[in-house]
Amino acid sequence: MVTTRIGLGFDSHRFVRGRPLVLGGVKIPFEFGLDGHSDADALVHAIIDALLGATGRGNIGERFPDTDPAYAGADSCTLLGEVWRELAADGWRVVNVDTVVVTSRPRLAPYVGPMRCRLGSTLGVAAERICVKPKTREGLPREIGLGGVAAEAVILLDCPRD
Repeated sequence: MVTTRIGLGFDSHRFVRGRPLVLGGVKIPFEFGLDGHSDADALVHAIIDALLGATGRGNIGERFPDTDPAYAGADSCTLLGEVWRELAADGWRVVNVDTVVVTSRPRLAPYVGPMRCRLGSTLGVAAERICVKPKTREGLPREIGLGGVAAEAVILLDCPRD
């Protein structure tokens, strides 16, 4: 019997000066980075939350607290890899990952391919199983998408045993 589960994750960070912008594990040339304890990769954080939620293992803040100096400046893909290795060891497999990244700038379309490759590599699946959809704020208030980045992820997992 195969168990199938869906997980939903969300994260957001505001822009700050003096940090690199990292999304989907890819450094993107831009005048601002994201404010956070780790590298603040909102897309990867949303995926981690989706994985943890699908498997009933809490959330990213419980797993990697921002009060722990061990995670200061951490590469979020390293954290994703840690979570994924644990889940894969328990028999979980990624069916697909679907994400939305909301920001008005910078333009993310040129980086979608590299993001998909990095995320697929970290999760041990083909990039074709990963979807990254950049969106703009389309006239919504400044706080949404102009002053930072918001990301949402949905993940479908299966496990031959549960």
